[in-house]
Amino acid sequence: MSPAPQHLVIMGVSGSGKTTISTLLSEHLGWIAAEADEFHSEANIAKMASGVPLTDEDRWPWLESIRGWMDTQADNGRSTIVTCSALKRVYRDVLASASGQLHFIHLNGDAEVLRERMKTRSGHFMPASLLPSQINTLEPLAEDEPGIVIDILRSPAEIAADIVNRLDLPAN
Repeated sequence: MSPAPQHLVIMGVSGSGKTTISTLLSEHLGWIAAEADEFHSEANIAKMASGVPLTDEDRWPWLESIRGWMDTQADNGRSTIVTCSALKRVYRDVLASASGQLHFIHLNGDAEVLRERMKTRSGHFMPASLLPSQINTLEPLAEDEPGIVIDILRSPAEIAADIVNRLDLPAN
């Protein structure tokens, strides 16, 4: 019997390296990966691109779409990796109700490091002006939430290896 599907939610504020780490983990584990940004409505993307933070009402359908995607993958026996800011506990509760075993991976870093990273990236709709809003909204993982906190001040390869080791994940 094969093990139950697992889901890794790579979480944190913008600029924390979610996409980079997700890509490395997907390559190492052979799991399907998705960007939470792919699940946003056009209205949400336009709102963020114009520098307006999303409200909880904007986020509920988005979070439910991500959870639905994880459920579909689990129903087909596939483990997943998804990037998602997952800033509040109530948002993570929606994601944690997905079928299968879920782990939150909180990529945590200093605001100045995050600001510098955001200045140097291109092709992303999230402006650096929204970083303070995200930092203020972020609720750290609680002790009863299934997850780990990872400091972003190491190389992406070291961070990915740490995640694999700490969660005892199988190599592809």
